[in-house]
Amino acid sequence: MSRGEPETAPAAARGAGPARMRIGFLQLTDAAPLIVAQEFGYFAEEGIDAELAPEPSWANIADKLVYGFLDAAVIVPPLAFAIELGLRGVAQPLIVPCAISLGGNTITLARDVAAEVRALVKRDGRSTADALAGWLRAQSAPPPPFGVVHAYSTHNLLMRYWLATAGVDIGREATLAVVPPALAVDALRSRQIVGFCAGAPWGEIAARAGVGVTVATSRDIWQNAPEKAFAVRESWIDQRPDALGGAVRALVRAAQFCDAPENASYTASLLSRQKYLNVDSHAILPSLPGGGIARDNLSSFYRNAATFPWRSHALWFLREMTRWGLIEAGLDLPALAARVYRPDLYRSAVKPLDIPTPLVDAKREGAHAAPWLLDASPAPISMSADLFCDGAIFDPGALIDAARRNF
Repeated sequence: MSRGEPETAPAAARGAGPARMRIGFLQLTDAAPLIVAQEFGYFAEEGIDAELAPEPSWANIADKLVYGFLDAAVIVPPLAFAIELGLRGVAQPLIVPCAISLGGNTITLARDVAAEVRALVKRDGRSTADALAGWLRAQSAPPPPFGVVHAYSTHNLLMRYWLATAGVDIGREATLAVVPPALAVDALRSRQIVGFCAGAPWGEIAARAGVGVTVATSRDIWQNAPEKAFAVRESWIDQRPDALGGAVRALVRAAQFCDAPENASYTASLLSRQKYLNVDSHAILPSLPGGGIARDNLSSFYRNAATFPWRSHALWFLREMTRWGLIEAGLDLPALAARVYRPDLYRSAVKPLDIPTPLVDAKREGAHAAPWLLDASPAPISMSADLFCDGAIFDPGALIDAARRNF
């Protein structure tokens, strides 16, 4: 399938056999739609013979996508762009036909560090980011290390953005080290790091283990921040051009289930199984809609157009990757975003579901301080606030206009 070509009917509808798809994921709450789609038979109903492959790290996910051991994965979007660009060796064209989740990350500090930071917040009335900056500047060399799950991750970009708003010089006043999510608690316990930014449920697990305290969440950096996406090797789609829509529909149906508060306990129990997250369901529950009191740390799977692959999200990631030297300056970012993020495929795939779908591919990010309505068909979509912690507004139109002038 050439890029830009719309999706057609699912393979099952044409009488073809199931399309085999090996899908990688990490032990994270926002793997929930993938796991529900498998366990409830949504993939099978849509003509997809899915095999779910738990992986220990994002590096494993990336390498297996590159070399064809995985056909698709629930992935951190910056890593999808890194694979597309060949920044991990051989370039592998990927397509993101739908998103998986919003929010769900925590910034968790060692208990003693959290206590000192909170004391500064209380004493001086500073924000948590400013208080952490003050704590960092009071430390002797070398600069304290914080864990992020991968260099090409949402966590790295969000952590950098948050620290930069407080004027932290990353590299001189603090360092960021790659720690896979499932190893973050042990790394904190052994003091290899003094804090980490990772997805649920690892902040909750650190708290339950008595080694960490969550001091900020995704919401404190970017309200309803985009988190995981579903990335598929373009070569898989080329060989099975009719099957992609079925995979997307299965995930969207599962996302609707996972976002229903009444399903939280069941979803947490399902994720806790040994073959999936292999952790106590009570540690998963607070990060699910309807699952507990940690309302600032909820993953969102369907509300707020969570499954739509926004080009504005892609462009924000790419701008921040350029800002921090993770990709070279001068790339045509709008063209790259359009190559990988495919809202056209999403719209075609979900049409049989008759759900509201955004009418535009991009929106201004950070422009809404209160709930608002998004133009969509067949009905508007209720959206929540999307503010950045520094009050910035990201206008993808300005980035696109600048690219047109330069190319």
